[in-house]
Amino acid sequence: MPGRTLIINAFLRWVETARVSDRAKAAGALARAYRRSRIRPADCNAAEMAMIFLLDDPAPPVRLALAEALADFAEAPRAVVLPLAADQPEVAAQVLLRSPVLTDSDLVDLAARGCPVRQSIIAHRPLVSRALGAALAEVAHCSAIQVLLENRGADLSRRSLKRIAERCGDLTEIRNLLLERDDLPGEARQALVERVGAALARFDLVRAAVGPSRVERIAREACDIATIGLCGEARGEEIAALVEHLRLAGRLTPAFLMHALCSGKIEFFAAAIVNLSGEPERRVRSILADGREASVRSVFEAAGLARDISTLFAEATLLWRQEARSGVFGGSSVSLRLLERVRQAGGAATEDMLDLVERLAIAEQRRHARNYVEIVAREAA
Repeated sequence: MPGRTLIINAFLRWVETARVSDRAKAAGALARAYRRSRIRPADCNAAEMAMIFLLDDPAPPVRLALAEALADFAEAPRAVVLPLAADQPEVAAQVLLRSPVLTDSDLVDLAARGCPVRQSIIAHRPLVSRALGAALAEVAHCSAIQVLLENRGADLSRRSLKRIAERCGDLTEIRNLLLERDDLPGEARQALVERVGAALARFDLVRAAVGPSRVERIAREACDIATIGLCGEARGEEIAALVEHLRLAGRLTPAFLMHALCSGKIEFFAAAIVNLSGEPERRVRSILADGREASVRSVFEAAGLARDISTLFAEATLLWRQEARSGVFGGSSVSLRLLERVRQAGGAATEDMLDLVERLAIAEQRRHARNYVEIVAREAA
């Protein structure tokens, strides 16, 4: 013990008068000697106390020298590492980025109390666990969130991605990073699509060129088309989550449901009717697949569709059944045949729906025409 005391006393006397550059060199040398086991075991405690003392040095280069020397040392004293990690970002950076001493709990606490720079450094660690990723998704500044999404070593759950979309989805860079991911939940992807449409509708140049009312309609139709595409890509439990998201957002309108039905998104359409009607899923799917027209209309009316509209939906459902049994599917043929069958149906609501069906049929015919021309061009080449 006397020897250790002499070492500490001598060090303390020296640092009182040493220049900053000399103190920084000494701090780095002390920390490197400690990690390389060049200090006798009996003097390790003295070295630790000296490093702890240096944490109070007013000169950042001294504390930085300690941080750089101990950053990736797994056996560095926590009494030294934790204060360094909470130091100003210039000092803390290497410890926050690399130290294996810091646990997820430490990093979550540091992120919650830290500035965007500190959060960004934590988000850039080579490996970010799912728990740490969830905490950052909840509390980090959007600038740190962008770093997190760009980090291939970050393990992000679908729930964390959804939370990021909710908090930072208005920012173009983050929105693009999210939309590029295959693991983004369908409901989060659809919400981002809505934000893209809203941003387009607010764009002054577009509003001036097209007109406010028309640009909003175009944006809405574009969002509907994109959302319908997502409905076709969703699988299993994701379909139910997407349906619930759209219901809460007020997007499961008759027009949207007809678009989904005529576009052949049958699984999504059935899940939407189950959600809206409150009927058991097995019963709804059985009626849609094999039920009589009256039963089909009944389940649609239970989902909140008016009587004249339910008739149109029932007609479309029966047409899809015919195509399913024949093994030949085509959204345009369903739309056109539906148009032919019920063109004379009365009621303004039905007319609005028929106009939608006609637009869908024309859009599908144009798509088929483009495909046909591409095939002919390839064969002629």
